[in-house]
Amino acid sequence: MGDPINGKKLFMKMCASCHTTTKDGKHKIGPNLHGIIGKTSGTVPGFSFTESMKKKAVVWDEKALNDYLEFPKKFVPGTKKAFDGVKKAEDRKDLIAFLTTLK
Repeated sequence: MGDPINGKKLFMKMCASCHTTTKDGKHKIGPNLHGIIGKTSGTVPGFSFTESMKKKAVVWDEKALNDYLEFPKKFVPGTKKAFDGVKKAEDRKDLIAFLTTLK
């Protein structure tokens, strides 16, 4: 398990410009990620997802998030995400640990 405190710092540095995490918060360029664990890709209400994200229909768990964060465009070909990924495995673990706290 990663470090959620460091994960929050990494989120603020790498993700917060496009995503929010507050409960019932608005979407930005990317969807609000509050409660993302256990949700199916492309189904967050009020956000316009690509067809490729909807068709992927993956349930976001730690493994799926790790694979996605490592290389988003490989995991979901056709995604609009303009992010090349989080290359360090420890950083991905920490980010995921933070996301799991958002229930």
